[in-house]
Amino acid sequence: MRILFLSQYYPPETGAPQNRLSGLARELSLQGHQVEVLTAMPNYPAMEVHSSYKRRWFVRENLEGISVNRSWIYVSKNRSVFSRLLNYFSFTISALLVSSRLPKRFDVVLCESPPLFLGISGWWIARRKRALFVFNVSDLWPESAEKLGVIRNRFFLQAATKLEEWLYRKSSFITGQTQGICTDIRRRNPDKTVHWLPNGVDRALLNAPVGSDWRKRAGYSDTDFLILYAGIIGIAQGLDTVLDAAKRLPAAVSCYWVKDLKRSD
Repeated sequence: MRILFLSQYYPPETGAPQNRLSGLARELSLQGHQVEVLTAMPNYPAMEVHSSYKRRWFVRENLEGISVNRSWIYVSKNRSVFSRLLNYFSFTISALLVSSRLPKRFDVVLCESPPLFLGISGWWIARRKRALFVFNVSDLWPESAEKLGVIRNRFFLQAATKLEEWLYRKSSFITGQTQGICTDIRRRNPDKTVHWLPNGVDRALLNAPVGSDWRKRAGYSDTDFLILYAGIIGIAQGLDTVLDAAKRLPAAVSCYWVKDLKRSD
């Protein structure tokens, strides 16, 4: 089967969708499927295009045996809503334009959301390539943006909700990153096929030896009690809860929690 992954985020960037989608693409390729990726010039999380990709409109490269096609994206360190929208829309448009350089036929186009607007490109590319359009929802948008207070404009929220509903209707089927996301989408779209696509794990990575001196290298003693949060640090994660929990712990434990949070930030 010939599969196209459409995502704004992909390695060598670091992040949740980058790790998840590249792992899925790699495994599908190992199973004998023909996998290609259409993504943006790497820039996240520093919001600066990597030096070897600057001032380039289109790049095709091979990563781990997978053909990765990159198109231009507007990048700015400005965190305003307007700058973020320019960032999203620029890749939405450039991905559409460079899709003509890809093979004429695919069996499946899997589009990662958010950004929600990329779904427009995913649907159109799938239509042109005569492929099934799979809409992969890793975050309910614009609902999450509204609840977090990132976007408050009622007109924009209503327009984004209309787009979200339209993309659900146009998809061949929908995949969700969590069971909660899938439940929500099924409730609003009972006639659509929705699959839970959970995060995977690289067993080889987990089995890799870390060495007996890892505590020393990390600055901890053999008697330190360690608690690990292995996830994204952002607005949606509500990690102020961790700081509140640290206040309730003995001082010796609290200082390590706060120290590590500051180090990660």
